[in-house]
Amino acid sequence: MTHPENDPAYEGLTVNEGVEKLPSVNPYFKPKARRKILSSQEFVDGILAGDISILGQAVTLVESNLPSDQKIAQEVIEKCLPYSGKSIRIGITGVPGAGKSTFIEALGMDITNNGHKLAVLAIDPSSERSKGSILGDKTRMQELSSAKNAFIRPSPSAGSLGGVARKTRETIVLCEAAGFDTIFIETVGVGQSETAAQSMVDFFLLLQVTGTGDELQGIKRGIMEMADGIAINKADGNNIEKAKVAKQQFQNALMLFPPHQSGWVPQTLTCSATEKTGINEVWKMMQDYVAFTKKNGYFDQKRTQQAKYWMYETIHEQLLNSFYQNKEIERRLPQYEHLVLNNEITSFVAAQQLLQQYFNNIK
Repeated sequence: MTHPENDPAYEGLTVNEGVEKLPSVNPYFKPKARRKILSSQEFVDGILAGDISILGQAVTLVESNLPSDQKIAQEVIEKCLPYSGKSIRIGITGVPGAGKSTFIEALGMDITNNGHKLAVLAIDPSSERSKGSILGDKTRMQELSSAKNAFIRPSPSAGSLGGVARKTRETIVLCEAAGFDTIFIETVGVGQSETAAQSMVDFFLLLQVTGTGDELQGIKRGIMEMADGIAINKADGNNIEKAKVAKQQFQNALMLFPPHQSGWVPQTLTCSATEKTGINEVWKMMQDYVAFTKKNGYFDQKRTQQAKYWMYETIHEQLLNSFYQNKEIERRLPQYEHLVLNNEITSFVAAQQLLQQYFNNIK
């Protein structure tokens, strides 16, 4: 571009030509190649070979709600099923602040250092308002997350514990097929997910902490009844004597509950995850339980009952999804909501009519 100001007639006045306009996109930028989408058989081959990266991708497929992802995930699970079932599945719960993550890391490091392969599946509580979750277990378990024989996978509950529990059970199958012989299921510790966790594990551990006042306060009877063992964590420093008292309190409380179907008498132990004391005793208690229940046949019996339970749970979930994804129901639901809110129809009649329309629609 020629600037008239640079004409000799305008003595002493010059205008620079300026700089060439730069491209809006970095010329050195190279788009990343899209990750190859694996077939179900490639997923299975990778999982059976112990490839952690492929295992993680397969778990992501299991957690996905996309029909295309679910189709591949179910094929992978079906093919991995014959290679599963050979692990010890342990559920771990406890009140907030009981030190679950520290305990799991201490016990997990002990297990992996002894040649075992450990998978930690943690159901992380999601916000009901934002549907977001922290998923901070990998941050809290830095040493274990970098261990060669460990796999940590947090899953957000997202307000649907039933769905997450089913997906966690399917993830267990994949982890077992990948060669993990010990599976930890860490629950949110607020009483809602414990029943779901107990229906997929062999041993259920209640982690408790002392030095907070009434040790039994806040522990729901249902959780106490489910526990196959109790560990009083943070039994160190000034808390050692308090932990001994709490141990006796919990042991006395357990005596008031009906005997377990397994014939096992739940034990109460003390430990310190930070000082790594008493951890071996807790692990031995779990191994003793497995040996005891395998000897009397309860171990296999419980797993059979769990398989039956999850068959019915899956039927319930699929029916629920089918109902709400039905186009006719999607169209009519707002109308019935309006009628119910304006007291023109009762909730029960509205539900009955919607269900009737659904069943007529799918015939």
